[in-house]
Amino acid sequence: MNAEFIEALNAIEKERGINKDVLIDAVENALISAYRRNYGTSNNVRAVIDRDTGEIQLFASKSVVEQVENPHSEISLEKARNVNILYEVGDVLEEEVKAKNFGRIAAQTAKQVVVQRIREAERGVIYDEYVEKENEVLTAIVQRVEKSGAYVELGKTDGLLTPNEMIPGESFESNSRIKVYVLEVRKTNKGPQVLVSRTHPGLVKRLFELEVPEIQTGIVQIRSIAREAGFRTKVSVSSNDPQVDPVGACVGQRGFRVERIVAELHNEKIDIIEWDSDSAVYIAKALSPAKVLMVYINEAEKAAKVIVPDNQLSIAIGKEGQNARLAAKLTGWKIDIKNQSQAEEAMFSTSEQQTQDELEQPE
Repeated sequence: MNAEFIEALNAIEKERGINKDVLIDAVENALISAYRRNYGTSNNVRAVIDRDTGEIQLFASKSVVEQVENPHSEISLEKARNVNILYEVGDVLEEEVKAKNFGRIAAQTAKQVVVQRIREAERGVIYDEYVEKENEVLTAIVQRVEKSGAYVELGKTDGLLTPNEMIPGESFESNSRIKVYVLEVRKTNKGPQVLVSRTHPGLVKRLFELEVPEIQTGIVQIRSIAREAGFRTKVSVSSNDPQVDPVGACVGQRGFRVERIVAELHNEKIDIIEWDSDSAVYIAKALSPAKVLMVYINEAEKAAKVIVPDNQLSIAIGKEGQNARLAAKLTGWKIDIKNQSQAEEAMFSTSEQQTQDELEQPE
């Protein structure tokens, strides 16, 4: 029987990933609960299970008394002195009791405690596994979509994709597969809760890492990402190898690599830009697809003034300012964009004002 017990624990450990010591602790606690419930005592009880043989021993603490009224919590002085002559009334003796005498109710109590502890242990194992996956991308299977969000299956547990973390305009069908970014793993009474996202910039970063071998090996590096989920993303990349074009590596042959990412992101537009150590050049590239004539840098204020051709102003700014806004996020610079005519007019006004000031100076 004891050998079968240990074999059963070994099987649970292997199948569910729960350490055998945790299971044995659960059984020991179950025996203690069963004893107290069966005999109606709150006395200290200690259970010991041999990790190798499965032998079970249960020890109950009993008070040494002259007259025994409750044999489950008390022991006579005479019997106590049979164990050790030095015992006196008021002392506490630890006596072994037999688990097999607990009865049906005790067995049910033990079973409930063991099942509960196994569930808790399983939840702990799942939490430990998924907390290590925070900031990673997982493949999820959509189970159902409600007002509170989409519930997805992540393997051993489920994840929640709230409406704020969904790409605008995106809809899901049951059993469809999607990539999600693990935002946070929380402990709850019902087990770990995994919060996932489809809008986080980290999703784009991880998708490029999955699709581009040069990023996996470290030859190409993602420098920065600016994203407005569902609309447009800008990614700046650099190469540690002069023979490798970082933008070309990310785009892939005939655009295959980036197209897979775009499809995964519900056809979100992606601009891939080569990072440059020269801030002016970097800012000009970040405003792609607009063409830039000149960039004036103010290092102290981390601000830049950009001059573009007249017909490029709307492209540089983008719809509702999106292109300029993303370029600013990508580079970390404040960007003020003017077309060539505006810049020339401003320069002419400044020159005219300087001339007027010179004329008005007293001789």
